[in-house]
Amino acid sequence: MTMFRIAYGFITLCFIAAVAAVAAPHAAWAAELTIFSDSPLQLALTNIAQDFQRASGHTVKVLFELSPIIHKKVVDGEVADVVIIQPNFIDELVKAKRLAPGDHPIVARVGIGLFIRADATAPDISTVGGFNQALLSADALVFSNVAAGNYFATVLERLGISEALKGRVTRANPADVVSRVVQGKGNDIGVLNVAMILMDKRLKLVGPLPGEYQSYLVYAAAIASNASSPEAGRDFVRFLSSPAARAAFTAAGANLP
Repeated sequence: MTMFRIAYGFITLCFIAAVAAVAAPHAAWAAELTIFSDSPLQLALTNIAQDFQRASGHTVKVLFELSPIIHKKVVDGEVADVVIIQPNFIDELVKAKRLAPGDHPIVARVGIGLFIRADATAPDISTVGGFNQALLSADALVFSNVAAGNYFATVLERLGISEALKGRVTRANPADVVSRVVQGKGNDIGVLNVAMILMDKRLKLVGPLPGEYQSYLVYAAAIASNASSPEAGRDFVRFLSSPAARAAFTAAGANLP
């Protein structure tokens, strides 16, 4: 969290300048933007949206949920101007005529990492050998019962240690993954996407999965078909690809390659 604040502090001024420059043609009017975004992007987007709001004069409200929940909200007719979720859900919503067709830029990606309690000592997982040993040494290994957890289960199989860890593995929803590790007493290791680990002060990021075992969720942005302020929404989407926004995403563990 401290690293994020330091990095974000350096980029805030140049980000505000970028926002002001592009938003200037629209300074005579102020829109009320509603953004639906997937939860792992909360750390970066909350700050970026606040700076966009201050510089542009627009009011920005960002609502965070997981992509499947946002998908349902949009299908059910809830109104947003910009939707930032996983591309497969965007494709479905375009076909359903809930999101505008056209270019849907990828704005962030989030990898998977290991975490422990904030006061625990982190093992070195920078090598495959260290990663493997850290998992085998865990008293408990907790990961989700959704996409990232399903992928991590295949990682254990590829490492050949799924049977050895069978009695120590717990599967849960993402919120319970965190609570089980935080409330644990032993050498407990959790598995989540890196961005969500960095958002929680109770957690310490051990590190991302080694390169050959890493997997990423990517997030794209689209304008809603029923957007009340589509032009301001497009301005917001453009800012998400600026160098300053890229730095903010990177600092929050949601970097593009």
